[in-house]
Amino acid sequence: MKKDQRIRILVADDHYIVRIGLVALVNTEPDMEVVAEAADGAQACELFSRFTPDLALMDLQMPVKSGIQATMEIRDSFPSAKILMLSAYDGDEDIYKALQAGAQGYVLKSSPGDKLIPALRAVAAGQRWIPKEVSSRLAERNSFEDLTPREMQVLDQLAKGLANKEIADVLNITEHTAKDHLKSILAKLHVADRTEAVTAAIQRGMIHL
Repeated sequence: MKKDQRIRILVADDHYIVRIGLVALVNTEPDMEVVAEAADGAQACELFSRFTPDLALMDLQMPVKSGIQATMEIRDSFPSAKILMLSAYDGDEDIYKALQAGAQGYVLKSSPGDKLIPALRAVAAGQRWIPKEVSSRLAERNSFEDLTPREMQVLDQLAKGLANKEIADVLNITEHTAKDHLKSILAKLHVADRTEAVTAAIQRGMIHL
């Protein structure tokens, strides 16, 4: 295959060993070529602008800018950019946010290598790639009501182990209001107490510790 017919790929992952493994895997394919490697989200944006690859393989959790922030920025500047999100996280909220940001596919890092290559080809060809385990997570999300921005702030403080009075002080609200928010959070997450709320939020990818 001619070099200029290959799918030109940007690989973005902050873990060096994971990144070189992905690069090696992609470069074994005759129709693919890694043209740039990024170690964080900001670098991914910069390198995408410089190389304009056919496709970006983007890690979800990265320093400086997350994969979601980088995806939004890239799609802002390059509306037709093709991005495949790669993540260790299978929480429905993570998946939802990645697709909302403009990623056309989502692959779990636990997937075998022979699942990643077809995903890259599909997204490069303009198709969406949502594996069964990912779509079932998205379907689960529909059974939950969204938390308001203020409830998300309360949830973040809950995860830090703060009591209602402390949460009220941090967010500059009354303790009574903090309690009301907590009650609403428990109902929306279908849980009985604050510990369960934090556990459920972590599992769903609403917060990352």
